Amino acid sequence: MAFSIYGNSAATQAYNSLLTTTNSTQNAQLQLASGKSINSPSDNSSGFRVSSELNTQITLMQAASTNVSSAQNLLSTGESALSNVNDLLTQIQGTISSASDPTADLSSLASDINSLGNEISAIFTNTNFNSTALLSGSTLPTGGNFVFATGPNEKTTINFGNLTTLNLSSITGSGATASNITSINISALQTAVQNALGSIGNYEQRMSVKANYLTSAITNAQSTVDSLTGADTAKEQLASTQGQIAEQISTSMLSQLSQAPQQLLKLFQ
Repeated sequence: MAFSIYGNSAATQAYNSLLTTTNSTQNAQLQLASGKSINSPSDNSSGFRVSSELNTQITLMQAASTNVSSAQNLLSTGESALSNVNDLLTQIQGTISSASDPTADLSSLASDINSLGNEISAIFTNTNFNSTALLSGSTLPTGGNFVFATGPNEKTTINFGNLTTLNLSSITGSGATASNITSINISALQTAVQNALGSIGNYEQRMSVKANYLTSAITNAQSTVDSLTGADTAKEQLASTQGQIAEQISTSMLSQLSQAPQQLLKLFQ
């Protein structure tokens, strides 16, 4: 092999080989550190784009899942309140029926109705969800509608507005008296409450379906991202170990080859 003081091609080749080995080792170590096989577009441009789009969809669906959960809690709050109202109305209806007994104490029955009516009024006034009065209408959103985004491009409207205009005056405060107790009619209020409970039940079914769908969709999308970008840790650990050994050997060979031109000095001794 010819020697020249102006060049050492063998050392240069060893240096290039060391760079290649070092880059490969660092890439394996980065994948181990991040747990991902794609850490930048340069690793896999198409895979990086697809995983980024999926991650955006996952974020939107997670937000929608939170909205659905809030809607379910709101509906549950309204259902509980209206179920209590419905029970109280049933008691009032029974008390009104008792007033048809000629031996009944109408004044006491009227007092009972007023007490139950006041409880109903309190429920309408005090049923709140996150500081929003659901039934009284005092702090309902514009139009009485609660709008929940239940998907990336979907919104669901829940409306309690039809319960805010009910007339409770006949069964609250001093509305019931011994003289008018038999003429009190709460059928309209009972119908409105029962219709509202039915509507809430329908919304709860819809929210349950949406919650199940979002949970499944998020899981599937996340699995796709993981399979697309997840690093094969066993493979990369092996590559990292092999790379470190190769780096040590390449460094040693580069050191030796870098010293080769010094052999020319022996010719001048």
